[in-house]
Amino acid sequence: MAAKTPPAFVDAGGREVRVSSPDRVIYEATDRTPAITKLALCEYFAAVGEPLLRAVGARPIAMERWPDGFREGMRLALGPQDKEGDGFYQKRLPKGAPEWIETVKVTFPSGRTADELCPSESAALVWAAQMGTLTFHPWPVRKPDLDHPDELRLDLDLQPGTSFADAQRVAEVTRELLAELGLRGYPKTSGSRGIHIYVRIRPEYTFEQVRHAAIGLGRELERRDEGVTTKWWKEERGERIFLDYNQNNRDRTIASAWSPRARPGAPVSTPLTWSQLAAVTDPRDYNITTVLGHLEDGDPWEDMDSEAYSLEPLLELWETLPGGELNFPPDYPKMPGEPPRVQPSKKVAEHWDEQGNRVE
Repeated sequence: MAAKTPPAFVDAGGREVRVSSPDRVIYEATDRTPAITKLALCEYFAAVGEPLLRAVGARPIAMERWPDGFREGMRLALGPQDKEGDGFYQKRLPKGAPEWIETVKVTFPSGRTADELCPSESAALVWAAQMGTLTFHPWPVRKPDLDHPDELRLDLDLQPGTSFADAQRVAEVTRELLAELGLRGYPKTSGSRGIHIYVRIRPEYTFEQVRHAAIGLGRELERRDEGVTTKWWKEERGERIFLDYNQNNRDRTIASAWSPRARPGAPVSTPLTWSQLAAVTDPRDYNITTVLGHLEDGDPWEDMDSEAYSLEPLLELWETLPGGELNFPPDYPKMPGEPPRVQPSKKVAEHWDEQGNRVE
């Protein structure tokens, strides 16, 4: 029997974090990246600790954990009852965490609560990686005020028949629209195939208002670019970029800036300047092995906190553009004014009233 590899230690902001099984392969080698070990993953998080902490510090975080590493064909569990998944979301902090790990109590739409990771130092992020976390999923709120988001998140989601170049085009139209409204957007690759754009906002609005702001912006984008849609039902989206407005709901999170994704080649959700985004030909070029070189030119999001914007221009679009309320995710309680939660192709009109409630 081979001897067990002794643990390694990674310095993160002056605190040493113990890493067990340091030579475990987390990502297999690809034609563009070597194999990534657990130690290399933890060292990556230590190296990006400062910009990553700017992005997720003091925020509740769900950890996307892959304890045995990621292999092509592995699957993320769909929920707590799905025992066949290889990876899973950990919302409650695992038992046995070091006493210096900080948490914050969050309330889910169901009314249930949980103590989630709320990092105050980069060592907490390295500890999470030692626990198998590949991707951090932070809430758009910070510890002092958990009910009022300080980020508007615009998720440009590719649909079948669309390409990253389509997302780049829509991102540029989004940048222009935001600028016209006096707002500044900060883009990043999603680490998968899409693009995310963040706007720092004043923490004065409810989750519902931020969601409505995203819908308002999405409807104006639909007017400007026929390759954009806010249609919730996949059968209605066609070959268009979907602006996923529901990512702005309570307990809906997006992979953080600087987080690796569970994809071959260890791609990273990478902040970019607008000119850098326009020049991207393959987002997989931004991965664990290349991102530190990208950061040598500075963090493109470093000044995001320098100004927080009002959402009123986007809420005005929500109020004035036609369309009304859109669907919420299926695990949400039925919301006021929400359309029927049934695929349009399966809807029988006389089974629903004007408020979207089923008529028995």
